[in-house]
Amino acid sequence: MQFQNTQAFAQMLDQQDELRSFRDQFIMPVIDGKQQIYFLGNSLGLQPKRTAGYLQQVLNKWANYGVEGFFMGEEPWLQYHDKLVQPLSTIVGALPHEVVAMNQLTVNLHLLLVSFYQPTQKRNKIICEARAFPSDQYMLETHVKYCGFDPNEVIIEVAPRAGEHNIRHEDILQAIQQHKDELALVMWGGLNYYTGKVFDMAAITKAAQAVGAKVGFDLAHAAGNIPLQLHNWNVDFAAWCSYKYMNSGPGGIGGAYIHERYHNDDSLHRFAGWWGYDTATRFLMQKGFKANRSAEGWQLSTPSALLYAAHQAALDIFMEAGIDRLQTKRRLLNNWLWFLLDELNGLQTEPVVDFITPRTEAERGSQVSMLMLQQGKQVFDALARAGVIVDWREPNVIRLAPVPLYNTFEEVWQFTNILRQILQLQHA
Repeated sequence: MQFQNTQAFAQMLDQQDELRSFRDQFIMPVIDGKQQIYFLGNSLGLQPKRTAGYLQQVLNKWANYGVEGFFMGEEPWLQYHDKLVQPLSTIVGALPHEVVAMNQLTVNLHLLLVSFYQPTQKRNKIICEARAFPSDQYMLETHVKYCGFDPNEVIIEVAPRAGEHNIRHEDILQAIQQHKDELALVMWGGLNYYTGKVFDMAAITKAAQAVGAKVGFDLAHAAGNIPLQLHNWNVDFAAWCSYKYMNSGPGGIGGAYIHERYHNDDSLHRFAGWWGYDTATRFLMQKGFKANRSAEGWQLSTPSALLYAAHQAALDIFMEAGIDRLQTKRRLLNNWLWFLLDELNGLQTEPVVDFITPRTEAERGSQVSMLMLQQGKQVFDALARAGVIVDWREPNVIRLAPVPLYNTFEEVWQFTNILRQILQLQHA
């Protein structure tokens, strides 16, 4: 498609958008009486209008039935999870019994490492990305210490080359080969939170498993954003949160994937709880843990029906919109943003913005990270005053992520027009 940098062209794209009606299913932020341009689906997705109704149904059942809400009424809480696994498996590309909604992201990663990081004196190293999201860094550091090893000796960080912002794929593969005899685990982010780079998860998985290591992914910025095929890629395990692109609310319930080949493997270590016990006999309260033969066997405690409800409200919208249609719009919306940003940057007499998100379509999702070369914080503050919600990452990056469910092509045009005016004023 030949783009044109006009508001009329943006409006035409919106008129042709098959998903344009889904915007009306979300509550748009209003600050000081002004509706905002919200480009932070990569941080916290917007609230679906139906969420309050789904939550109220749980509250009503709690009021009417008390604890019997687990067993009585039209939708007993005991079966609530069954409604979540099909949409989740579609979003992450897994079999329904390979996914589970539970806990939050970092808790799930710790639990999964109990099973999939089983170090020995010879094979104990973990390869991860340098400058991963801090929670992942802290998780790995403390988990390795718990296992009795020194993180400085065991954790191998792969970093961008000097003068570059993104980690090269060949450097990941080289690190795997270099440490192949000592490697226990590759723990990687599917999409880097800072730069927005998408990694080749299928190739990383193949390379890690070829040398006898397990491989897992943090999909916090990937789930609900980019196409995933965890089962077909043969990934060992993965975890994600639901409050970013999946719009399930702040602190929303997390999720995990465990490949089905591990569901009957009793040699795996795990931390167990009664909600992961065999469903058919759970209420017999017997001694001795007997795991569910699915990803649900990694659950611990009784889940929150309220968090389930908020999650379902968002997942239902995903299924109504359709994953293929969402991906088609995401790519078009992102290409439109890049076109406008490139044109804007080309008008500057001196470099102002360096885009650190990769340009190739296979290596990017919704997010664009702009490295501000001049007066970045002032530009960010001016965007906020103009009603544009993006975010700032130290030392000098503005991140934004228009998403297909509720952002429009005209909003993207408005944002770049506002940014152009700000840059003109900054350099007047």
